[in-house]
Amino acid sequence: MERFQRPVFTLIARMVGEPATAEDLAQETFLKAFRRLATYDRERRFSSWLFKIAHNTTLDHLRRRGPETVPLERPEDDEGGGGLAAVLADESLRSPEAAAQRGDLAAALGAAVGALRPEYREIVLLRYQEGLAYQEIAEVAGLPLGTVKTHLHRARRELMAALGAAGWGPEGIAG
Repeated sequence: MERFQRPVFTLIARMVGEPATAEDLAQETFLKAFRRLATYDRERRFSSWLFKIAHNTTLDHLRRRGPETVPLERPEDDEGGGGLAAVLADESLRSPEAAAQRGDLAAALGAAVGALRPEYREIVLLRYQEGLAYQEIAEVAGLPLGTVKTHLHRARRELMAALGAAGWGPEGIAG
């Protein structure tokens, strides 16, 4: 639980947009995982199995709650992570101007990810935040591999368009 508490909570929080609800759903996820521990297949990655439980628990909650609403405020930054998070945290870019640009880019990216359709958002988070492979994402989301690739491609395209509309060009410099 200690190892996966933050990744599970973060995934759920990004999907539901409410930290208090995400805490409840994360607890429910771990409770379900504990109760179903005997069903875990040791041939597969534990993280994929756990994320699948989190995925299903969150979708059940969203279905009960009703239509999806997208929060307008900036999502909280996460610790660690690779990819863009590593670029944003690069210590060689410590000038005040660079720090301001990183903050603006992080806010724009967070808003763009938050505005994605829930199924796209989940796949983006599983791929780039949790570092799962396409096949693992397909297992977690219960989707065919081709659908995962298509959703990820479309999500990247939407993110690029949203960042472009927010003034961020291909070079990553606000316009």
